[in-house]
Amino acid sequence: MSTSHLDWENQRAFLAVLREGSLSAAARALNVVQPTVRRRLDALERSLGVALFTRSPSGLSPTEAARELGAHAETMAAAADAFARAASADTDAAFGTVRITASDVMGAEVLPAVLAELQEAQPGLVFELSLTNRTEDLLRHEADIAVRMVRPTQAAVVATHVGAVQLGLFAKAAYLEKHGTPRALEELGRFALIGPDRDTGVLRALQARGLDLRRAMFSCRADNQLAQLGAIRAGLGIGICQKALARRDPALVPVLPELFTHDLETWVTMHEDLRRVRRVRTTFGHLVKALSAYCSGGEGRPL
Repeated sequence: MSTSHLDWENQRAFLAVLREGSLSAAARALNVVQPTVRRRLDALERSLGVALFTRSPSGLSPTEAARELGAHAETMAAAADAFARAASADTDAAFGTVRITASDVMGAEVLPAVLAELQEAQPGLVFELSLTNRTEDLLRHEADIAVRMVRPTQAAVVATHVGAVQLGLFAKAAYLEKHGTPRALEELGRFALIGPDRDTGVLRALQARGLDLRRAMFSCRADNQLAQLGAIRAGLGIGICQKALARRDPALVPVLPELFTHDLETWVTMHEDLRRVRRVRTTFGHLVKALSAYCSGGEGRPL
């Protein structure tokens, strides 16, 4: 095995195939032709002296070696992306790329308006949004800024608490007009409910807040919070929604607001080394200000 001169482009090809599952899909992701991906993958396998994929009816299946190497390739890709972002502008310039990670609902429903306001004032800024409920590692520069609903514990991370996002039970008015409205938490089981599928952690958290809910009670199940929000808006039943988002939609009606509410404490975080980078510092400050207003009830106005 010769690993002293491994080519990053070959490793990028490997990672693309690992992510996409086929040569053609990997080629599209890399914006190259399929033979190029095949050539780079072959070169990497020769350098390593191991097979990375085997053909299967569904495409290319990773070998055990590929699965072991995949995490390292992901780390290298994150570092390469961070390098590209760092090179996109001078540290004293308010332009260049800033990568932000947030939950799917926050990233899709709240942050776009916040970032549009900032980009109007700073048109040189470019934003990358990574929507995931997984806590991306700021220390490994997987993202420049993270909006998190858990208190950061890493020592090298700068974190500003912006308040609490309030959650409540909501349903479409048309659904309640047709099926009625529960008057007590114990009555929820008689209605169509929207909730998690396999995320038992969410269920435990809800039960701790007084909602005696079980997976079998949900007539629409999804672990993706955007899917749950879409189901509530479509009138599939009663589900949990951010109060600020619900107040933007006149078709959504609160259900048992005096009996159930839940707060998600929220932080805006970044690696302490990025405080000297103006584009990141500017974005961080804007997010803190805008999300503080959002958490304190400024949801009725465009952010």
